[in-house]
Amino acid sequence: MIRLLIVDDHPVVRDGLSSLFGRDPEFEVVGEAGDGAEAIRLAGTLRPDVVLMDLRMPGVDGVSATRELAAGGARVLVLTTYDTDSHVLPAIEAGATGYLLKDAPRDELLRAVRATARGEAVLAPSAVALLMNRVRTPATGPLSARELEVLRLVAAGNTNREAAAKLFVTEATVKSHLLSIYGKLGVNDRAAAVTEGFHRGLLTPRGPD
Repeated sequence: MIRLLIVDDHPVVRDGLSSLFGRDPEFEVVGEAGDGAEAIRLAGTLRPDVVLMDLRMPGVDGVSATRELAAGGARVLVLTTYDTDSHVLPAIEAGATGYLLKDAPRDELLRAVRATARGEAVLAPSAVALLMNRVRTPATGPLSARELEVLRLVAAGNTNREAAAKLFVTEATVKSHLLSIYGKLGVNDRAAAVTEGFHRGLLTPRGPD
């Protein structure tokens, strides 16, 4: 059974989702929260398998709550009406395992929750399109401190999963950082990013042990 915590500031939305999942014996709604702060508190007590997270809420918003929950190992599936880059990218970078829109069909939502519980990345088609556009339209500027951390871990031979574990983030977050790194360095894959990192002096060769 997959234990769910539903987070949304609209009671009617929470009621609807609770009813939807309550009809399926595979799921159990263990709690509901009306804002990010309550979600963080309840998640610490209830230990749900998946947190269904709205983004736009009063007080602590969904991105801030996702960042804190993901840092603690929680699997967060963002469920929102917004699919712009100003919403999708921050949520993924905060550590969301998945990003789905509220108009998704019931079966798609159930599949997404199952996948999130397994730790698999789930993205709405519009979110995928935004991430692909991020690759096609290279970002500018220097690498951020976190991007440098990711690049150094990759250069040291870490997989995405290993890098995520060392940085206490999700694999989806590492992949998002890598996409940004590729864009800024003008490359298309990990090996080329490492090579360009050495070329630009962002990475330094390790001396003999």
